Amino acid sequence: MTPGSNIPLSAARVTVDVAAPVRLDVSGLLLTADGKVRSDDDFIFYNQPTGPGVTYRSGGGTSPDAITVDTAAVPPGIEKIVVTASPDAAGQTFQGIEPTATIRNADDNSVLATFTPPQLGTETALVIVEVYLRNGAWKARAVGQGYANGLAGIATDFGVTVEEPTPAPAPVAPPQPTMQPPVAPPAPPMSTPPAPQAPAAPPAPPAPPAPGAGKINLDKGRVSLQKNQTVSLVKGGRPLLSQVKMGLGWEPAYRGKDIDLDASVIAYGPQRNHIDSCYFGKLQIVQGAIRHSGDNLTGEGGGDDEVITVDLGRLPQEVTGLVFTVNSFSGQKFTEVAKAYCRLMDAASGEELVRFDLTNAEAQTGVMMAKLIKQFSGEWEMTAMGDFVKSRTVRGMVKPAAQAL
Repeated sequence: MTPGSNIPLSAARVTVDVAAPVRLDVSGLLLTADGKVRSDDDFIFYNQPTGPGVTYRSGGGTSPDAITVDTAAVPPGIEKIVVTASPDAAGQTFQGIEPTATIRNADDNSVLATFTPPQLGTETALVIVEVYLRNGAWKARAVGQGYANGLAGIATDFGVTVEEPTPAPAPVAPPQPTMQPPVAPPAPPMSTPPAPQAPAAPPAPPAPPAPGAGKINLDKGRVSLQKNQTVSLVKGGRPLLSQVKMGLGWEPAYRGKDIDLDASVIAYGPQRNHIDSCYFGKLQIVQGAIRHSGDNLTGEGGGDDEVITVDLGRLPQEVTGLVFTVNSFSGQKFTEVAKAYCRLMDAASGEELVRFDLTNAEAQTGVMMAKLIKQFSGEWEMTAMGDFVKSRTVRGMVKPAAQAL
C-alpha cells in the first residue's frame, strides 16, 4: 500500500502487526465520527489490552506487537480504529528504522496488505494504519502520519487527556501517558461519560501503578501488580539476570477442607512454541535452569505452597517466555480457594520483588497467574494475568498460555 490508499476488508477479524528493527509499542484507539475517543477505555495498549472489539497482543520482544479488530464486535458509534506505533526506547525517532505494518486475516493469518511509510525522520510516533467504516463496509487505509512529541501527542490529538508524572531531579526516560478522563471545563463534553477513576493509592510503598501509567521497574522497591499490569525486572538501570523464585500460595475457602492445587511453569520459544513444562511430575527442565519445589497436597499453613526457581542467566536463548499456572487436578474450582497469590523473589536474598494477589475467582479448574517475557534488550518483564481456564492439568494450559503471550 501507499500513503492514503485503502482496501476493502475481506475478513471480519483483522490483525495489524507493526515490525521494525527495534522494539515498538503498538496501540489502538477507537474513534467516533468526530475523530475522538469516548473515554480512556477506548485507548488500547499494553497496560489496557482489551476494549470493545479491539485487543492488543504483545510480541514479547521477539515478534511484533499487534492490534486485532473484530469489526462485528465494534460498538455502534465507533467509525474508525487507528493503529499507532512508537519506539520503546526513550527519545528514539523513526529515522532509519522505518516500520512495516502488515494487515492479516486474524483467523487464518493470511496477509491482506502491507504498508511501509516512506521518508521518516524526526517522528517519535506514527498513526500507521486505520480500520474504518464507510457506507456499511469496513476498509483499511495506509496513513503514515508522524508526530514529533511521541505517543502523548497522538493521544492528545484524539481526545485523551494526558497527565505526565512529576519529573525526577535526574534525567529519566519520558513516561508513557497516564490517561485520565477529561475534566470540564475546558475540555469539550464526550459522547459518553468516562469511567470513574479508582481511589488514588496511598503514598506508602508498595503502591500499585495506576492503569495507563506505563511500565515500571524495581527501583522503588517491592511492586504490587494489578491484573494486566507489567513491571520490568530492571533495578538501577540494569536487568535482573540472577536467580529468581516464583512463590505461589493459596488457602481453602472453607475451614477444614483441604485443597490440592498444582503450580507449574510453561516455557516457550519466540514463535510461542512449547519447549517444556515444569511441574510436580517433572521437577527440573531446560538443563536445570528451572526447578520446582515439589507438590503441596493441602494448601494449609503459612507462606508459599509451591516455589519455582528460575535462573534467568542460565536459561537457553530459545526460552523467551514463561507462563506460571495453577491447576486443580482433583477438580475443585477456584471458587473454593482463598487468598491465591504469586510473588517473585530474589533467590539469593529472599527479598520479595513483585506480588500479585488474585482478587477474583471463577468456577474453573485452572488459572494463568503471571508471565515473564524476555525483551529485545535482554531484560525480562513480568505481567500479572489472573485468567481462568477449564483445565485440571498443566498439559491443558499449554495452548491457552501460548495464546496469552
